[in-house]
Amino acid sequence: MCDSELKVLVLGGGGREHALAWGLAKSARVSKVFVAPGNGGTAAAGGKISNVAIGHSISDFPALVEFAQSQNIGLVVPGPEQPLVDGVADAFKRVGIATFGPSVKAARMEGSKAFSKDFMRKHGIPTAAYGNFTNFEQACAYVRDAKFDVVIKASGLAGGKGVLLPRSKDEALAALHTVMVEGAFGEAGSEVVVEEFLSGQEISVLAVSDGYTVRAFPAAQDHKRAFDNDEGGNTGGMGAYAPAPVATAELLAQVQRTVLQATVDGMRRDGFPFVGCLFTGFMLTADGPKVLEYNCRFGDPETEAVLALLDYDRCDLAEVLLAASEGRLDSVPLEFVSGRSAATVIMAAEGYPGTYAKGRAIAFGNAADSALVFHSGTAQDGAQTVTTGGRVLAITGVGSTLGEALQHAYSGVGAVSFEGAHWRTDIGARAAKLSSDRGGLTYADAGVDIDAGNRLVDLIKPIVKATRRAGTDSDIGGFGGLFDLRATGFRDPVLVAATDGVGTKLKIAHDMNIHGSVGVDLVAMQVNDIIVQGAEPLFFLDYYACGHLDVEAARDFVQGVAQGCVEAGCALIGGETAEMPGLYAGGDYDVAGFAVGAVERSDVLPRTAEIIAGDVVIGLASSGVHSNGFSLVRKVIVHAGLDLHGPCPWADGSLGAALLTPTRIYVKPLLPLVRARLVKGMAHITGGGFTDNVPRVLPPNVGAELDAAAWPLPPVFRWISSAGGVAPAEMARTFNCGLGMVLVVAKEHADAVAAALADAGEHAYIVGQLIAFSGEGERVTVKNTSSWAN
Repeated sequence: MCDSELKVLVLGGGGREHALAWGLAKSARVSKVFVAPGNGGTAAAGGKISNVAIGHSISDFPALVEFAQSQNIGLVVPGPEQPLVDGVADAFKRVGIATFGPSVKAARMEGSKAFSKDFMRKHGIPTAAYGNFTNFEQACAYVRDAKFDVVIKASGLAGGKGVLLPRSKDEALAALHTVMVEGAFGEAGSEVVVEEFLSGQEISVLAVSDGYTVRAFPAAQDHKRAFDNDEGGNTGGMGAYAPAPVATAELLAQVQRTVLQATVDGMRRDGFPFVGCLFTGFMLTADGPKVLEYNCRFGDPETEAVLALLDYDRCDLAEVLLAASEGRLDSVPLEFVSGRSAATVIMAAEGYPGTYAKGRAIAFGNAADSALVFHSGTAQDGAQTVTTGGRVLAITGVGSTLGEALQHAYSGVGAVSFEGAHWRTDIGARAAKLSSDRGGLTYADAGVDIDAGNRLVDLIKPIVKATRRAGTDSDIGGFGGLFDLRATGFRDPVLVAATDGVGTKLKIAHDMNIHGSVGVDLVAMQVNDIIVQGAEPLFFLDYYACGHLDVEAARDFVQGVAQGCVEAGCALIGGETAEMPGLYAGGDYDVAGFAVGAVERSDVLPRTAEIIAGDVVIGLASSGVHSNGFSLVRKVIVHAGLDLHGPCPWADGSLGAALLTPTRIYVKPLLPLVRARLVKGMAHITGGGFTDNVPRVLPPNVGAELDAAAWPLPPVFRWISSAGGVAPAEMARTFNCGLGMVLVVAKEHADAVAAALADAGEHAYIVGQLIAFSGEGERVTVKNTSSWAN
C-alpha cells in the first residue's frame, strides 16, 4: 500500500466515533474511513466516510477481522471501552493490522478499578486512599473505620453508572449492600473499590501513547448531570469544553510528569505497555492533582471538543494514531491551534437519562453554518435522520475564547430541532466567567503558587513539631528559627556549623518519585560532619528550590528531613521553599541544608596533638553508597544498560529504590564515646573516599594504612566495580566502600570502643592503624583491595 492510500476502520457508533472519522478523513493519506456500525451522521457524511453493518461485541470480532483483511485496512481505531476490554486490539494485531488501542492486559486499567488502584499505589501515582473488597462484611468494616467520606465504585465496567456518592456512613453501607449483595451492577460489582471522597475541580486529560512516549491533548472539563446547575441524574456527559482554564501550563507539566509518563512507564515495566488513548480523570485537590480513574479509550463528549482544536494544517490525525500503534509516536507532530477554545453541547432525547423516546425525526436547519454537528444516537430512516439513543447529537463550537466557542455551539443547537429535545444551557458558563474575570497578571501566571506554599507549610507543621528538643519547640512559620543554647546545659560551648546538599542522587529520587529518603540524606551529610568535630547537633534548616512546587513531593522530602533530625537528636526549626520557574525544569528540585551543633571547648575534635603512629583506625559500616559518587553511579547504570525501575542486581526490589537507601546517621552511638574522650579524631567518608577524607584529621607527620580485607565490601560496591570496570584505587578515592565513618583511637581503647559501638547497634571493624609519614608518597593507603574482586 503506498503512503497516499490508508484505509481506516473505526469501531463504534457514537459522537466520539463520528468525530474520529471526521478528523481521520482530513488526512491526505487516508482514502477511506469505515465506521462499524456507525450512525446516521457517518452514514450521511459522504466522501471518504461510510458505515459497515458489523457490531463491535466480542462475537463480532471474527467478522470485523475478516472485513479488515478483505478491505486491506491499514489502521483500526476502536472507540468504546468494552471491545477493548474484551481484546479487540489483540484480535487485529494477531493478523498484523495496526490498531490504535491497548491490549486486553493493558485495558484492565479501565476494566478493573481495583487493578488500576493497586497499580497507582505500586507506582506512587497520586490518588485517593482506598480499599478493594470482594467480601461484603470487610467492605462495611472499612467504611465504618474510615476517617473520611467515601465513594463506592463497582470495579468492573458498569456502563458509566457504577460510581455511588453516599452522603453518610449509613448511605455508604446501603450502597455496598446494593452493589455487593443485591448485585445491582451484576458481575461488575463482584468487587468494589471504597475510596476517599475528594473535593475540588475535575479535569479530563486525553493522551496518545505508543508505550514509551505519551502526548496530551488540551485538558477538558465535562458536565455529567443531566440538567442545569448540576441537577438530575448522572449521564455519559452532557457537554464539555477545552482547554479548561483551570488547567494551567504548570499544572499540566506536573500531570505529565507525575501521572501520564509515570503511568506509561509503569505499565511497560509491568509487562503490559499501553498503546492507544489514555484518558485520565483528575481531581484538583488542595494537595495537588489526584487520579480519579483511568480509561483506555477516547472520552465522549471530550473527543468532540479536543479534536476540533487539532491543527490539521500542521499535523495529521491518522499519521499520529498510526505512529502510536507502530511505536514511533515521537516521530510525528501533534499540534493544536493556539488561542482557540472548543465547546460541545449534547442534545438529548426526551426522558434521558431514564427511558427515552426513539424514532423522532431531526431537522438540522443551518446548524452547520456555525458549528460542527456530530451524531451520537441517530440513524437514517430513508432520507430522514431519526433519534435512536439517549444522547442524540454533540454540537461543537470553536472560537478565539471559550465564550465565543459556546456562542457558536448554542447557535448550532438553536438551529436543530426534534420532539422532546433537551440540553443544558450552562455548559462552560462558570469557566467562561472565570476566563473573562481574571483581569491582569498574577504571581501564579508567572508560575509561582503562593497558595501551594501555604498548603505545604500547613502540612509539615506537625511533622516539624515532632523534632522538638531542649532549646526549641520547633514551631515554624516565623521569619527566623529560635534556639535557646542555655537550655542545653553547655558551660563553655563552641558552635560548629555545616552546610551541604545531596548531589546528583536527587536525579534518582526524581526518576523514582521517592523523595523522603533524600531528606534523611540531607540531614545525615550535615550532622555526620558536625559529630566529627565532637559536637552535638542542635538544630537544622533546609532549603528546597524547584521549578514548580509539587506539594506532595515537598512534604515527603520534609518528612525525611524530620526523620533524620529525630535520628540525630536535633531540631528542625525552619527552612525555605523557593519556586523558581525558568531556573529549574517543572518537576526538578534541588536541596541544601544548614546545621549547627555545639561542643565544650575542651572536647573539640580532632585532638591532633594526641594522634600518633600506632593509634588504631576503627570503621563503622555504611548503609550503602550514602550521598556521594552518584555521578559515577549513574554513568555505570547507563554503561550497564539498566533501568532504575528494573530489578536490582544485588538485592530485592528495584535498582532505583536500592540506591535511594538513606545515609546512615552516626551521631547517637558516637556522642557517649566522644564525651568519654575515647575518640581522638573522626573522618566522615564522603566524596573523596578514604584517600581525601582521612588525612583531614591527621597531624602532618602521621599517615594511615587501611586493610581492605578487614571489613566486608557491600554488594552494591562490588556491582559498581564490576559493571563499570572501576579500578580499586578509583573506588577508594570516590566511595565509602562500606565504611561511612572512621575513628582514630588509642590502641589500648580499641577493643572497648568497638564493643561499645556493637552494643549501640553499629557494625564496627578494626580496619587499620596510623603510621609515621615522611611527607613523601601517599599519606593514606588501602592494601588488599584485590579482596574486593572476590
